[in-house]
Amino acid sequence: MNLLGDNARSPYGNRSFETVYQYTLESVQWFFKQNCTLVILACNTASAKALRTIQQNDLIKFPGKKILGVIRPTSEIIGRYTESKKVGILGTTGTIQSNSYPIEINKFYPSVSVYQQPCPMLVPLIENNEHESEGAHYFIKKYLNNLLSQSTDIDTILLACTHYPLLINTIKQYLPGNIKVLSQGTIVADSLQDYLVRHPEIEQQCTKNGNLSFYTTDDTSDFDSKAAVFFGKKVHSSHIHQL
Repeated sequence: MNLLGDNARSPYGNRSFETVYQYTLESVQWFFKQNCTLVILACNTASAKALRTIQQNDLIKFPGKKILGVIRPTSEIIGRYTESKKVGILGTTGTIQSNSYPIEINKFYPSVSVYQQPCPMLVPLIENNEHESEGAHYFIKKYLNNLLSQSTDIDTILLACTHYPLLINTIKQYLPGNIKVLSQGTIVADSLQDYLVRHPEIEQQCTKNGNLSFYTTDDTSDFDSKAAVFFGKKVHSSHIHQL
C-alpha cells in the first residue's frame, strides 16, 4: 500500500476549487503511475472539491482504475447515530463551503438536519504539533460554541477532517456527555472492506502483504515526525521531487 502526503502544498482547506482539483488530480495520476488500481482520497477537502470532477472527467483516461473519497461512506451511516436528527459537522473551510455533507446526508437521511462549523485554525495547530496547546483549547471551545449555538439539539458531531481525531479527547472535554463524536477512520475502513467484497475484480488486484510505503512532496524528516503521531510508531518516507 502506498501512502502519499502532499505536504509541500498543504493544507488544502482554504484553497480554491481549481487549485484543489489540480493538486488532487496530480496526486491521483502519480498513484496510477505506480500501478495502483484503487485510490482513496483520505482528505475531506479533496473529496469535497475534486473527487466528483475527477471521476466524471478524468477517470476515463485510466481504464480499470477507481477513485473513492471519504464523504459518502460517512454520510451513508451517520443517521444511525443521531436520535435527535440533528448532526454537527466540524471541517476545513473548503469542506464546509462545498456543502458536500448536507447534500450527501440528505440523500440518505432527508429528515436529518445538518449544522456546520469551519475550523480553519485546527489543521495548522496540528501540523505544528500545537494540538495540545492553550491555543488549540481556545479555538476548539470557540468552534464548538459556534456550532452548538446553531441548535441545542445536536447529539452527534462528525470530525470531517482526517487531522481532527488527534483532538478528539479535547473536543469531548468541552461537550455534554450525551453528544457523540465520530471520527472517520473506522467508518471509511469498513466501507472500503464492503466495497472490495462487492467488487472482487478490484480486490484481486490489491496487494495483501501488509507493507506500507510512505511518500511526501516535502521534507522527509518533518513528514516522518508528523506521521508517527498518527501511526503511533516510527515512519520512514521517501521524497517525491515532482508529481
